[in-house]
Order: sequence, then C-alpha cells, then structure tokens
Amino acid sequence: MSRALSWDTTDDDAVRHLRALAMDAVQKVGNGHPGTAMSLAPASYLLFSQCLRHDPSDPNWLGRDRFVLSAGHSSLTLYSQLFLCGYGLTLEDLRAFRTWGSRTPGHPEHGHTTGVETTTGPLGQGLATAVGMAMAARFERGLFDPDAEPGQSPFDHRVWVIASDGDLEEGITSEASSLAGTQGLNNLIVMWDDNHISIEGDTAVAFTENVVDRYAAYHWATHEVEKNADGSVNVAQLYHAMQAAMAEKSRPTFIKVRTTIGWPAPKAQNTAKSHGSALGADEVAATKVLLGLDPGASFAFPAELISTVQKRLSARIASERVTWDAEYESWRSTHPDRALLLDRLRAGELPTGFDSAFPSYEIGSSVSTRKASGEAINAVAKLMPELWGGSADLAESNNTTIEGGKSFLPIGSKSPDASPYGRILHFGIREHAMGAILNGISLDRLTRVFGGTFMVFSDYMRGAVRLAALMQTAVTFVWTHDSIGLGEDGPTHQPVEHLWSLRAIPGLSVVRPADANETAAAWHATLSTHRPVGLILTRQNLPTLVTTEAARTGVARGAYIIADHGSPSVLLMATGSEVQLVLDAHVQLAAEGIFSRVISMPCLEWFDEQEQAYRDSVLLPTVRARVAVEAGATLGWWRYVGDHGKVIGIDHFGASADQSVLFHEFGITTEAIIAAAKTSMGA
Repeated sequence: MSRALSWDTTDDDAVRHLRALAMDAVQKVGNGHPGTAMSLAPASYLLFSQCLRHDPSDPNWLGRDRFVLSAGHSSLTLYSQLFLCGYGLTLEDLRAFRTWGSRTPGHPEHGHTTGVETTTGPLGQGLATAVGMAMAARFERGLFDPDAEPGQSPFDHRVWVIASDGDLEEGITSEASSLAGTQGLNNLIVMWDDNHISIEGDTAVAFTENVVDRYAAYHWATHEVEKNADGSVNVAQLYHAMQAAMAEKSRPTFIKVRTTIGWPAPKAQNTAKSHGSALGADEVAATKVLLGLDPGASFAFPAELISTVQKRLSARIASERVTWDAEYESWRSTHPDRALLLDRLRAGELPTGFDSAFPSYEIGSSVSTRKASGEAINAVAKLMPELWGGSADLAESNNTTIEGGKSFLPIGSKSPDASPYGRILHFGIREHAMGAILNGISLDRLTRVFGGTFMVFSDYMRGAVRLAALMQTAVTFVWTHDSIGLGEDGPTHQPVEHLWSLRAIPGLSVVRPADANETAAAWHATLSTHRPVGLILTRQNLPTLVTTEAARTGVARGAYIIADHGSPSVLLMATGSEVQLVLDAHVQLAAEGIFSRVISMPCLEWFDEQEQAYRDSVLLPTVRARVAVEAGATLGWWRYVGDHGKVIGIDHFGASADQSVLFHEFGITTEAIIAAAKTSMGA
C-alpha cells in the first residue's frame, strides 16, 4: 500500500543544508562535481527518507533495498545521505572528501565506505550492475521462497538507481536495459537525472534521441517528472512516480527527472562549470544567501536537524523491520531446509561432498578444456543450487549450460524451458553488460555465477572485468577459444595479446589449464575462494597429461612440476595447450642426455602468492637456462625466464588455417622448444 507524501519545513531545511554540503566539500578540496549533488539533493533525500527500505544500524540487512548511484561522479549525493541517515560518515569525513585515506573518495567504492553497494564512476557500469542485482534478487527468491505470493516474501526487495545523461549515452546501459526489459524486472527502478549538461556543455551536441521512448521500447514502464518553474525538482511529482514504480507488477521502471544542474547557484546553475568544478568562494556564498543559510559558515548542519531527520527515519524503519522480521522468522520455521541453505551461503561455506564432486580423466584421454569445464560445471551444480550462469549467446561453444537448469526468464516467456528462477542465463550478444550484470549478481555474496564468451571478446567487457577485480566479486569469467588453436576463424577471433592484457589487471586471477584434470582443478580452486577468476579454455582437444590428484594440488598453487630429471639443466614452462609441447621436448632432450624440468603454470597470480620457498622449489634459482612457451604475446614472460631465458610465443596476429598448420608456421613446436633450450643453456 502506498503512503502519502509527508513533507514539511524540516525536509526543506534538510535539503537546503545538503545542497550547501555539496558546495562546501568540493570547494574545500578544490575539485569534484558539486552541481549534480546540489540539484539531486531533494530527490536523494526523498528516496532515503521515505521510499528506500534500509537500516543504517544494519547496513547488510538481508531485507534491504539496494541503492546504486550510477552517476558515481556525484558521489556527494550518496555520501551526504549516508551522513544524514546515520551510516557512520561524519562531517569530518565530508571535509576529507577526495583526500588521502578518507572514507569519501572521489567515486563511491564498495567495501571502502559503509552503505556503498557497488563501486561506480565509470559511466554506465552502475546501472548495468543494478540489473544484475535485480536478477539476483529474483533468483535468490527462487532458492529460498519460490512459492510466496508476489511482494509477500522476506526475500523481495527493490533496486533503485540514479543515472545521469552520461550513463545513458554509454552503450553498456543500452545492452543491460534491453535485457532488463526482456526479463521483466519489476524490482528495478531507474531515476534519470535529465539535466542536459556534461563536461562539454549542452548534451544536445551528442545526445538527442527521446530517451523515454527508447525505454518504453525496451518494455519498461516510464514516467516523466518536469521541474518546477524556478528550476528545482518537483518533489510531489517525483514521489508519485516513485510510488507507481513500487506498485509495478511486470516491468522495470524508468523515471525521467528533469533538473537544473547546480541549482540554485546564481551564475553556475545550468552550466558545464558546475558539473565538474568548484564553484568558487563568491558563488558558494551567494548561493547560501539564496538558500537562507549563513554565507560565512562551512559544513554547517544543525545537530537538532540531524536528530529530527534520523528519528523520523528510525520510526519508519522500525515499523518495516517489525513486519519483515516476523515474515523472516515465520519463513525460517516453515522452511528449515531452505534456512540451512541460506545459513551456509551467508557463511560462505561449500556443501558436503564438494571436493569429490568433480570429474576425473584418465591419462592419455583427449578432451578440450572447454568441454571439461562444462562437465565440471554440471557435476558440481548438482551439489550447489547457488551456482548459475550462461553465455553471451555462445553457450553451445562455451559449454556453459547447466543441464536441466531451465532458462532464467520471466513468467509468460515463450521459451519452452523458461522459469523465473532458472539457472541458465541468456545474455544475448552483450558482453559488456554481461560482465557488469555478473558483478551485480555476485555482490550479494549468496550465489556463485559465471558468464562465458570467446576470449577475444573479453575486450568487449574489460570495463566490467576491471571493476570485478577492484571490488573482488566472486565472478567466474569463462573465456574459450583461447589462442590460434581455434584455427580457421582467423585473426579476428584468435586472441594474441589478451592473456597478458588480462594479467595486467590487479586482483584478477587468469587460469589457463593444460588438460581436463587441470580444468576440473581450476573450477575447484575458483569455487573455493571469493575472488574473480578468468578461465582460459581451448576449442581443440588436448591430451590428459596429469593425474587428478596432482592437478588438484598443483593448480591451486598456480604452478607445479609435472616432469623432472633430478638435477635439471634447463627449466621448461608453459600454460594450456602448450604444456604438451614442452613435455615432448623434455623427452627428446633426455634422449640427447639433456635433463630438464617441465613446469605447468596455469595461474601466474596464484603462483606469485605462494611463499618464496615454494616458488624457488619450482623455479630453481640456480638454473638460469629457461624456456617459456605460450601461444600468445611474450611480453610478460621475461620476469620468469630471466636474462638467460627464451620465450616462444606470438607477437603478431594470427591467420586463417587449421590449428596444426598455424602452430607449425608460427614456430610453436617441439623442435623450436628444443632449440631454444639449447640456446638458453649456452647463453
């Protein structure tokens, strides 16, 4: 049931001080984005005070709504609400805005500031991530309370977004919003700050379509809120639209909120300057006069006003918590098995039998690592109902389908295997949105999600992958067709520079298994931790080289010895499909009386995390003759081979031909490895 708008002089006073805080924080540090935070102050205050279900005393409350400030450059819009509502931010934190060690960095960072649900700032990422949050909410409801009536489950919550013009110009939001409409995510509400201004001035120089019509075409419910005659936000109209959005049954909601950036600054409002620059002392003072505030006071927010606002909020929250807590306890008593599942997931624990769930392969069998990955997914999915995922329209090639999992699609979908709680995600050909959506799903930390595409298209999703690494979301990126080994599709589809490009992202683990057993071990290690992992998998079949036990231990440590001759004269290291080549070279070198050690290095990041003693036991410091082999760019391998070593790889684009021809023509062969080993030994 909707509530009538309650707005009085206390609310007006709070908004006036919020606008002043935005000016003061930017003015003090000398840089930032004051204008949007000023103009959005009434909208964000209205949301946090009257519509958003949240509890500052319990920021991780399971029943809370999620708020995403996609317009992350306007971080003060969020920080000021976290301050006012009582999330622990203080006026001193606002004074420290954008400075070293502060809890108020230039853009909101998940895990750094309490109350920030996701890292935002790269435009478009927040809205796309919110789509994932909304999808996760529906899937989690299916795990825990699928039979409850709509709106009657403790697992029902909404995802609110404030997005900017810039967000909606970015292609990722088009991808994600289209999918959100297809999915009928009625728990997703986006408020568009339509202020017509960006750094280059009026957005009409580049942004002229009818955005509301575009969202209607995406199958969203739409509303338009025009500004007041004086240029300020029309609070009554906005509240009416928000209430309508909360009542929406089958579609996400898009609310256009017409604003005047920098309002009510007399000279700076509606200008590009107010978007990304301090207003200047004179303009700040003049604006405070218009607001009825002391122009000589900075960071002023009366304690009694804060107390009144927080008491009102506490009263609303207390009422909502009583209702929710009763529903939750009733659910726990009625569904004890599902409650145990929830408890396991909240604790981050793996199910009984997890270690023995993965497939095992006989030495000498031939399996592509993409196929082995699919078999690992399906084996462990039987024990982990929280595991779900899909591909950017490449499931048949990526092997990402959970058999019998049903397609995650809304009620009424024409797909014969559709279920609103299905485990198979269909992203369409939308790699960038897929990456952000995976992040949004993972941020709840209740489910484990994966998404696949060809490795060469990891470029299309790099922004989201980078944020996964920054936030340490437990997302598994399944990137197949990993090298020139994919063959005839040619250089447009053959990743060359991608391995080292991905390894350059701090916090991302890049795992390229050598065979089927290493692939199963890679999945075991990935699901045993809570961090982003990119699995790099082959199209072509590979011989099984190592036992299940050796792979399980070795892959988790990033690199390990798979063949040795006691006191080796040369170290041969490789990843993925090239490990078989160094093993062949190892045998042939031995026939010539040259002893070598073969090292599989599926994950350099995990290897680098090991203690020095282990790393030295694998890469013997006394052996300077070394060869690294990988069907990709060579630039990062010199760190491991040293000044006497050799690297065999590809520092140019590929070609269209059978994969065996390509490996031969580009010199990635056993013969080349043997020659490089001898040269390195003689260096």
